[in-house]
Amino acid sequence: MAEVIIEKLTKSYDGSVKVLDGVDLRINQGELVFLLGPSGCGKSTLLRILAGLVAPDSGTISFDGKNIISLPPEKRRAAMVFQNYALWPHLNVFENVAFGLRMEKCSRQEIGKKVMEALEQVRMSSFAKGSVTQLSGGQQQRVALARALAVEPALLLLDEPLSNLDANLRDTMRREIKRICTERKLTALYVTHDRREALSMADRAGVMHKGKLSQIGTPDEIYNHPSDSFTARFLGDVNRLPCGGGIRPERLRISETQGKFRARLLERSFFGDSCEWLFEISSGEKVLVRELGAPERSAGKEYFLDYDEAFLIPAPESDDEK
Repeated sequence: MAEVIIEKLTKSYDGSVKVLDGVDLRINQGELVFLLGPSGCGKSTLLRILAGLVAPDSGTISFDGKNIISLPPEKRRAAMVFQNYALWPHLNVFENVAFGLRMEKCSRQEIGKKVMEALEQVRMSSFAKGSVTQLSGGQQQRVALARALAVEPALLLLDEPLSNLDANLRDTMRREIKRICTERKLTALYVTHDRREALSMADRAGVMHKGKLSQIGTPDEIYNHPSDSFTARFLGDVNRLPCGGGIRPERLRISETQGKFRARLLERSFFGDSCEWLFEISSGEKVLVRELGAPERSAGKEYFLDYDEAFLIPAPESDDEK
């Protein structure tokens, strides 16, 4: 594991479109950092530059103070876990995990030890001699992760590793990846467009937009105190308020007696353990309120909505400004 420092990194394709536009990022030793953003924002390109698969136009990358920008992929000790697993179908589980170690010309004894340690870590040691083609998607992703762990990387790179899994498997693998990164004290950079993954797993998370890093901070910081309206909207629903600011649906409180403004209840959406209420305020804006439980309320009736001003965030832009 290493401290990773990225400075003024740029990348353009066809000499025109800037995919990365002066990105600065520090990943502390043993830290799990997420990058999230919409398709085309530059997050996967940044990951591939770190792995040595793509060359930047300018900028520097250092691992523990050593500039690695000119090093080939095999010399960087940056291991990547891909979205599509990238396993060799003709090799068994053991040999897939051993692949990187054989490329490094490790001894047979060392390979055996490191492969089994990595498989133990991802709870797949009993499948060592099995075929990867007989594994489920979640099991294949564990093998891909074990392969990356086996080479003891200075930096672990994860490129949307859970996007091909169903919802239940994604939840399981989120916990497993977080556990492994914590137990091994790995320095890791995880790219995703899924805000739930980032907010639930990250030590810190960064939001990318048009090749730039809009904001980076703890999940609480970027969600509750976004630096701009794009970050606010990307991380979750934001209501426009008469005061000119925005507020998350879960930060609004409903009252029959008092509040900052009146709103007429239009409809309810029930989710079992929670509800979403859609209101209309005097300006004509629709306001969404999210709360635990499912109290009885009457459509068409007027209520009061209140909020703590500490949770006001930058006003969301209009749809034609996105």
